[in-house]
This record gives sequence, C-alpha cells and structure tokens, in this order.
Amino acid sequence: MRMTSLFAALLGAGLLAHSPLGLAKGSLVFCSEGSPSGFDTAQYQSGTDNDVAEPLYNRLVEFERGATGVLPALATDWAISDDGLTYTFNLRPGVRFHSNAGFTPSREFDADDVLFTFNRMLDATHPFRMAYGTEFPYFTAMGMDKTIARVEKTGPLTVAFTLNHVDAAFIQNLAMSFASILSAEYAEHLLSRGTPSDISHKPIGTGPFVFSRYQKDAQIRYRGNPDYWAPEQVKLDQLVFSINPDPSVRIQKLRKGECQVGIHPRPADLEALRQDPNIDLIEKPAYNLGYIAYNTRHKPFDQLQVRQALDMAVDKQAIVKTVFQGAGEVAVNAMPPTQWSYDESIVDTPHDLEKAKAMLRDAGVKEGTEITLWAMPVQRPYNPDARLMAQMLQNDWGKLGLKVNIVSYEWGEYLKRAKDGEHDTILIGWTGDNGDPDNWLGTLYSCDAIGSHNHSMWCDPEYDALVRKAKGTSDREQRSELYRQAQQYLKQHVPITPVAHSTVSQPVSTRVKDYLVSPFGRTSFLDVGID
Repeated sequence: MRMTSLFAALLGAGLLAHSPLGLAKGSLVFCSEGSPSGFDTAQYQSGTDNDVAEPLYNRLVEFERGATGVLPALATDWAISDDGLTYTFNLRPGVRFHSNAGFTPSREFDADDVLFTFNRMLDATHPFRMAYGTEFPYFTAMGMDKTIARVEKTGPLTVAFTLNHVDAAFIQNLAMSFASILSAEYAEHLLSRGTPSDISHKPIGTGPFVFSRYQKDAQIRYRGNPDYWAPEQVKLDQLVFSINPDPSVRIQKLRKGECQVGIHPRPADLEALRQDPNIDLIEKPAYNLGYIAYNTRHKPFDQLQVRQALDMAVDKQAIVKTVFQGAGEVAVNAMPPTQWSYDESIVDTPHDLEKAKAMLRDAGVKEGTEITLWAMPVQRPYNPDARLMAQMLQNDWGKLGLKVNIVSYEWGEYLKRAKDGEHDTILIGWTGDNGDPDNWLGTLYSCDAIGSHNHSMWCDPEYDALVRKAKGTSDREQRSELYRQAQQYLKQHVPITPVAHSTVSQPVSTRVKDYLVSPFGRTSFLDVGID
C-alpha cells in the first residue's frame, strides 16, 4: 500500500484525529451505568458523578493509581506545622485550565483558584455560591466546614490551610473528588454572564481530558488534553462514556468490542467473562458495604426495638447467595473488614423471626402496618441487584406482618429524595473514598452527615463525641480504639443493618493497557492506553 493510501485509510478510520501523523493514540469507550447529576464534584457525590468528573479535574494531592497512597498533584509538596494546625502547599507552575466555546483562560493555575475552590464551600455568603444557589453536602458531611478555619494565599503559588483542630485524615481528604480544583477566572466569567450553574454543566478543569459534550442517558465525550501538565500520562485521543443502565447490554457491548471497559457485571455473568479470551476480568477484595438504613425520624423506626426486630429478620445468608451469587460476603459491621480499626470482636445479630415478631408487638406495631423500602435503580459495587434484594426483604419483613411497598426513582432523583429523608427504609451503600475510618464512621453516620450521606437521619451526641475525638487524634492505635468503640455503639443502636460486602469485578478488553482498579471505586483513565 502506498503512503497516500495508508494515510487515507487511517484518516477514514478516525485514527489520525487530533494527533500528529503516525502518532495517533486511539479512542476508548467505557460502558458506564448511569447519567450523572452534574460535573461539579463538590455538589454531587455518587459513584457515577465521581466517574464522569475524574477525567476533567486534578486536586492538590491525589491517590496513587490503583492504591491508597497520596501523591503530589497540583501541589508539588507541602509542610505541616508542629501543632498540626497549618498545612502549607507549594503549587505546581505552568498548569493551564481547559478552554471551551465560551471561555479561554488568560492565565495559568495559581493560588487564587485554590482559594476560590475552598472558599465557595466554606463561606455561605460567597458571591458565587449565593448566585449558584447550592450547598456542598459532602464537604459538610465530613465536617470540613468546621475543620478548616481559613485558606490564605501566601504567594502566587503558595497557599496555607489553617485548621480549627487537628484532623488526622486531612491530606487524604484533600485527595477526594469534592476537593477538585476549579478555575476562579472561569467562575468570574460565568458570574458576569449570570450563568453560574454552567460550572457544573460546562465543566472546565486542569485534568487529562477535556469535556466535549454530554447527551443524557446516551453518552459523554471527552478529548485528550494536549496541554496537560504531565503529557506522558495522556495516552488516548478520545474517551467516550457510553451510558447503559442495563448490565446485560453493557456485557454484550463489551464482548462485541463496542466498548473496551465495563463496570458492575452481574454475578451470573462472571464465569462467562472469565472464559472470554478477549476480556480480562479484574477482581479485587471488597472495600465497600451494602446496607439498609432506617429513617429514625419516621415512626416506628424512631424506636430501637423496631429497628432491632427488622435487623434480626433479615436473612443475610440468603441474600448473599441469591443476589451476590458467591461474589460477596455477609457484613457484620458498619464498615468493611479491609478497613484498619475494624472490630473483629463484634458478633452479628442472630436471624430470629419469632423473636422479631414479639419485639414488634411489644413496640406497638400492628400487623398490616405499611412501610416503604427504597431500592436503587442502578447497579453499584456494593449491590448488584437492589430490586431483587428489596423483594427478598419484602418477604422477610412480610413474615413479621408488615406490608412492604418497594419504591424506586431515577438515580439522581433517588439520591436527592433520600437526602431529604422521604424514605422509611432504604437500600444504599458506600465504597470507601480515602482509606481512613472516618470516611465510614463520620461520613455515613454522624450528625453532620444528615442531609448528605446519613440516610438514617440518626444523630447521637455520644456517638459523635467518639468519632470527633478519634479524628482529632494523631496516634493510630488510640484512633483505632475509639473507632472500635464507635462500631460497638452503632451495632447496639442499629441505625443501619449491614448486609454485604461484594467482590469488585471489572471486565476490561485485552486491548486496554495499564488499566488499574481503584480500591475506592474510581474509574480513572489517566495513563491508560489502547492497542
């Protein structure tokens, strides 16, 4: 074939788009499971929302690919004062924000962008926040609004965070999605145009990929960032998120080569995927928890006796066998066994229907009482089939004389309504974000987490005191002991029923190079290539 014919063939196949001749990087399609609520990681925090934002942004520090260690990113290094209350970050020079059809940055990333990113979350009167008309529930749920006293610019490329109290997990927290750095200049541009919400709908970051377009329930398109500050890590020209809520459709597309990375396969499909010569099935131990949350602000779930009765009526073994089909294990505690400080001494509540019936009668709950059980409309790593699990719980609790009505909504609406506490009981779960116990025991069950991730609406001052003390202690053994006490307290007061931890399985085409599964459930395409 002559060179001109070769060029024409490659151009026709789209292999030379956005690349110098002969240096095409290729395209990768990711079969994702749902549409995001938005691209503002401080406002939206589901796994789906984090996945779609991951290509776009950087943080001051970031987790090592496929691991839990923290590495420099937009900060090249940092120093911590002797009293543990001041963190000073030196920022990376020469980093540029993306452009879009309506905005081109006039300057490089600097300290002003860090101040904007955090001050809009810290200050309820911040002009952009007031115009945006939103809250930042994850930031609040983690108590960051109470932890950070102020953020100051000490030089063009230097910022200092002053804390109100010691936070042993502070650096890990800054590596999480909510701390993604946004452009202050872009925010000012949007504010002047009266369109502040475009910061979520037309996102701009410093990340390895640039947002191209989004079609709800269909696809999200990105292009490789030619100006990325670590250009050797951008190995794709095009990245496409193909949105497919149906897991069987995702698997079909993967096996046909229509996408190269899948997510959340059904347990029933795992063996066939293992046997497919064109697919690598990456399997990792669980760092997640699927659970039932009882809304303690709704009667009769405000009574401990009622929660205890429902808890002991759940046939966890049957659920793990039927829903997880061998790819999970029964959960006992409010966080997974892979988390340091996990209390192995805690014994699960025995499954006892007769005792549960008696407890409900003693609590004044009449036979035929109606309750709602919310079931997620999407697969998550901690729950491969929420609808089936809900039907099994409907049967378990029906044996107690309760009439259980299963409710579901579109994923974004489900999360929004859940945060408002509309449910009686709800199937939900969590994949750890940063490797620290507070990411479970504080983020999911503390008073501060009500309105974000505390779906039990449970607030107990004694429990909160334990968690706050643990977070403010630097010694790991002391922290572990306090967290063990917190786990025991949760087990006694039953705001949730832990159901299962799943094995995380991710199918990837053998054409994909250097894809690593994150222990935190993130889907990252940094440093990922395709043959």
